[in-house]
Amino acid sequence: MVTAYPLPEGFTELEVFAIGTALLVEALLGFCLNGLTIISFRKIKELRTPSNLLVLSIALADCGICINAFIAAFSSFLRYWPYGSDGCQIHGFQGFLTALASISSSAAVAWDRYHHYCTRSKLQWSTAISMMVFAWLFAAFWSVMPLLGWGEYDYEPLRTCCTLDYSKGDRNYITFLFALSIFNFMIPGFIMLTAYQSIHQKFKKSGHYKFNTGLPLKTLVICWGPYCLLCFYAAVENVMFISPKYRMIPAVIAKTVPTVDAFVYALGNENYRGGIWQFLTGQKIEKAEVDNKTK
Repeated sequence: MVTAYPLPEGFTELEVFAIGTALLVEALLGFCLNGLTIISFRKIKELRTPSNLLVLSIALADCGICINAFIAAFSSFLRYWPYGSDGCQIHGFQGFLTALASISSSAAVAWDRYHHYCTRSKLQWSTAISMMVFAWLFAAFWSVMPLLGWGEYDYEPLRTCCTLDYSKGDRNYITFLFALSIFNFMIPGFIMLTAYQSIHQKFKKSGHYKFNTGLPLKTLVICWGPYCLLCFYAAVENVMFISPKYRMIPAVIAKTVPTVDAFVYALGNENYRGGIWQFLTGQKIEKAEVDNKTK
């Protein structure tokens, strides 16, 4: 631990070290798991399907979240943000971009699964590529708004990382928050809810449950829910009376998304798991299984 800089206000030595360590572990574990997902897609021909392209999109976004968490962890160990105000804006933008792309890509996977299991329609490459590009461009649009004045990026309570500034709670923040929430949390959540409910009913009729239909939406709510609640609370009340260390908890929870997503969408997918196993061991997987049916 570097001792040249004072502790951030409201934090003890142990708390700063604990947050930095948690962020570092989340970053390394998530990056390794999602990196394995990406490399396996690149190396194993059988995995390169339109449906798995959407899983790849989640992995790419989650790797970006891990990079953001690694920078935050490094700064936490330094006890200060070493990259200046411009670096803060870039860090906030990059974190928002990858987080929103991850959520949109998760909704795209839900849409694909619904059509695969309920309408028996096969996803085409052109559609998969269009969905992936749209997810990233849509995320980029909302992430650039704070740089243009709608919303604002600023330091998180630990002051060693940057995100959307919810401390002011003014009209600018409130209008951006509600628009952001509707288009990047509620609508994707609704898509996932309706898609997985329909799939669940399909599985219930057949008696053959190919995956846990409740897990993807639970992951979204559990990982991002606390952060969303904090931001919404900031829209109606002054959150500055809440201890800075408690305000950091939702951010730390949100950084678990890459690891959880890797288990839900790649390692939790028998098809994709088989491709990863083939990449690691060289043992062939059966081509008949590689159609993303067990996502």
